[in-house]
Amino acid sequence: MPVPVRDKLRAVTADLGSQAEVARMLGVSRSRVSRWLRTEEPDTGNRLKLEGIEFVLSRLLTTFEPASASKWLRGFNAHLGDRRPIDSLAAGRVAEVLVAIEAEETDAYA
Repeated sequence: MPVPVRDKLRAVTADLGSQAEVARMLGVSRSRVSRWLRTEEPDTGNRLKLEGIEFVLSRLLTTFEPASASKWLRGFNAHLGDRRPIDSLAAGRVAEVLVAIEAEETDAYA
């Protein structure tokens, strides 16, 4: 049974720490995220971006504790060309971030 989008949004908000961070990653206003949490549904494009972010976070949390995962997301990463994973996710580069997580898991060097 599919997980409702609102539940995914709540989980991502909890993992990232704020509605403002979710809004920044999706390129929408914080008030829009707040409305999605209360009554509205995100459009298809934002729903797909949210699902990608949720997938990356769930994968990341199998490797790191929450505090370390948050630090990893916000730190510069050699596997991403010294970009921060959180910025790569905001740009829609989910696959690149997944490769960086895999490299981290296997202790590969960039």
